[in-house]
Amino acid sequence: MRIGIDVGGTFTDIVLVDDTSGQIHYTKVMTTHHDLAEGVMSGIERILRQVGASFTTVDYLVHGTTIGTNALIERKGARTGLITTEGFRDVLEIARVERPDAGLYDMNVDLPEPLVPRALRLEVAERMGADGHVVRPLDEASVRRAAAVLKAAEVEAIAVALLFSFRNPAHEQRVGEILREVFPQASVSLSSEIAPEFREFERTSTTVINAYLQPIVDRYLDNLEGRLAKRYRRVNLRIMQASGGTMTTEAARGHAVNLVNSGPAGGAQAAALVGRLTGDQQLISVDMGGTSFDIGLIDGGMPRVTSEGEFEGYPVKIPVLDVHAIGAGGGSIAWLDVGGALNVGPMSARSRPGPACYGLGGERPTVTDANLVLGRLNPDYFLGGEMKLDVQAARRAIMAYIARPLGLPIEEAASGIIRVVNANMARGISVNSIEKGYDVRDFSLVPFGGAGPLHAVELAQDLGMRRVIVPPYPGTFSALGLLVADIRYDYVTTLAEAAADVAPRDLLHRFIEMESLGRAQLRRDGVPPDRIEIVWSADLRYQGQSYELNVPILHARGDLTSEDVAETVQRFHALHQKVYAYGSAGEAVEFVNLRLAAYGRIPQRQWAVSSEQWAVTARQPLLAAHRPVYFPGQGFVQTAIYRRETLSPATLVEGPCLVEEIASTTVIPPGAWGEVDGYGNIIVTW
Repeated sequence: MRIGIDVGGTFTDIVLVDDTSGQIHYTKVMTTHHDLAEGVMSGIERILRQVGASFTTVDYLVHGTTIGTNALIERKGARTGLITTEGFRDVLEIARVERPDAGLYDMNVDLPEPLVPRALRLEVAERMGADGHVVRPLDEASVRRAAAVLKAAEVEAIAVALLFSFRNPAHEQRVGEILREVFPQASVSLSSEIAPEFREFERTSTTVINAYLQPIVDRYLDNLEGRLAKRYRRVNLRIMQASGGTMTTEAARGHAVNLVNSGPAGGAQAAALVGRLTGDQQLISVDMGGTSFDIGLIDGGMPRVTSEGEFEGYPVKIPVLDVHAIGAGGGSIAWLDVGGALNVGPMSARSRPGPACYGLGGERPTVTDANLVLGRLNPDYFLGGEMKLDVQAARRAIMAYIARPLGLPIEEAASGIIRVVNANMARGISVNSIEKGYDVRDFSLVPFGGAGPLHAVELAQDLGMRRVIVPPYPGTFSALGLLVADIRYDYVTTLAEAAADVAPRDLLHRFIEMESLGRAQLRRDGVPPDRIEIVWSADLRYQGQSYELNVPILHARGDLTSEDVAETVQRFHALHQKVYAYGSAGEAVEFVNLRLAAYGRIPQRQWAVSSEQWAVTARQPLLAAHRPVYFPGQGFVQTAIYRRETLSPATLVEGPCLVEEIASTTVIPPGAWGEVDGYGNIIVTW
């Protein structure tokens, strides 16, 4: 058995896959923000009781954690210092001398404050040249003086980012040795280990984020691993990365920045699995939980990966799944601005005090309250009936804060909340697709999270998309994605050469060096040779450009020819045409970075259609009830209610109807219909 754990802003989702039978089991517990490990332990114990299994039958756990994301959002990371080359103290402040896109015309908008205040950014005397040769030897006395200042300032972590250390890391490595000698209490992050590639600001930013989060991640993993060992003794715990792959906790301790946004990465991987099962290679995944709405893009059956990501406004130079998050979840709070306009989010009621209908102290109206008032949620079947929702509390909140101030009937106010949050989500999907060269109409929408299927069909119709695929277990789908993710380690080296000057033998040597590191790491993780897969790629650009595109390098095993290099350049031209609507086949091209991804592939198993999931085999759906549900332009309509566990493959349901299950509800509006496929997905078309 395998267990996936996804800690969200409101709920902690637990999924258990039984590899013997192929059955999937899931549960949810409230996220315990005071101690996230407490909710994780509670969820593991609950799922084992539910299945009637012992932990001794569990092969491994995969954990997607929000610990790094929350620390960045709340600015509650470690007190961090930065050591850099003399003259480069203000790289974090200067950044790219660009304003945020959202604040282009807003004179009050600025870049986020650096995570390291200027007083803790110190310079050392040294200089490495762009070619990797020493221009000025490292002055070790200046390093010891900087270490003394940071020690007196009681920093917990130190980032080291010296100029051109990606060409030659010798000075950085020596700085690290001195720091560990004179200040062993501090954790040290070297840019030559965290992000060894071209671009000073992004490399420094990535290293600083890693240092800022490292002590937080270490304490969390110590706490969680300690509890697991005390309760279960032997535990094989893997951590999800933002790249969509997993790694050991040992590796995670040195690469805390890779853990940010790991939960949404699990959702994108699960959506890619749905694509493989259904044969649909073009998908947009949307994970609507209690706090956020995470948008991923599956192109050609694979989640889109970028090496130019951003976490909470801070750039990072590590491979990350291109998942865009906005503040739109079930717990997003509806409010009126000073002009009386209705807004939804980005503030969230989270798990506590929660939406007003939770009865846990929340008083402000949320998206969940609006769905409840409109009849889209069953107050007696939330979390399978484990949690009762208070309809009157939801009505009071919407009346007090939205309906009465706007002079609207309560149902119109609730419907307005849904329309606004849908508009926010549609805009977010556009940013993550249309602005990157994709036509959203060519894609199917895969919604999950507790709230995703509630909004998906109307959202897809607004965007002109062709269909919606609601997967099984949508309320815990990201946790399932953790269990289909391969082990992954990434390596990069900067080349910075014109394509015409690239020597295939030099490229081959560099890739073989990285490949040996990747294979060695996977062997340490216990991955058998037949499950190791290596993928080569390169970042290319036209000469003079300030941005790159990543292009796969296809080659014969153990060799690389000039024809392979030329073919890579041709694929770059084609990709540039697709993304930016123009290409210049006659222009000179540069190879900037070489990248290698080392995968430990997990066995691909067929998900079984279990008797627990489908209790009947008839194609006629079993009607659970009828109740009035509000639809825009029609008001309340008497609507059929089905339980998902009664829908067998080939079952057809016609809108308007709701499909309820333990952790989610699917809304199929008038004019749409859904059909269950052989894997339990509800395919909704109109």
